[in-house]
Amino acid sequence: MARDYCERATASGRALGLAPVEIVEVESRKPGKAAEAEAILARIDGAQLIACDEHGRAMTSRDFAARLAALRDDGVRHLAFAVGGADGLDVGVTDAAIQTLSFGPQTWPHALARAMLAEQVYRAVTILGGAPYHRD
Repeated sequence: MARDYCERATASGRALGLAPVEIVEVESRKPGKAAEAEAILARIDGAQLIACDEHGRAMTSRDFAARLAALRDDGVRHLAFAVGGADGLDVGVTDAAIQTLSFGPQTWPHALARAMLAEQVYRAVTILGGAPYHRD
């Protein structure tokens, strides 16, 4: 499901300067959040980072779309979102992030959080592209 939303966002986002959208899975060779953080931070390769964390800022879909557009307009060409494993993200990742994003106070399996994030990226692309949005 998440990959489908990424494909849709890539196809629709090219004209808006918001593509490609892809999922990159990072595996650490050692257990624990610190090792996972090291692997994540090594992989983002200069991208601006948004950490998905329950203590982050919850945003409406319109606000999320506006944030992506503002980052694009400010010259950010590479943006990475980090979704942690079962124990959440290490403080090293959240400290390196330009923002933390929350899907609410509930605990979500990381695969579901990834699908929700991909859907919101696709929704943001459609909002920015001028497609009708049912919440208007």
